[in-house]
Amino acid sequence: MFEACTDLACDNIFALLNQGPLTLTIFLHTVIVLPMFFIYFQEKKRLQQGSEEQQGEW
Repeated sequence: MFEACTDLACDNIFALLNQGPLTLTIFLHTVIVLPMFFIYFQEKKRLQQGSEEQQGEW
């Protein structure tokens, strides 16, 4: 199921992703999903601060 990664000498990211579905899943979660959590909480904080400023104007 998993093959030895023989392309480590050329530092090819595609050789590492070709090791199997688990490696691809870990890579995609690290690159795509985890930053989305940071962006979500950052935007949520910004929107809450904006709504507090609007309530103070009334």
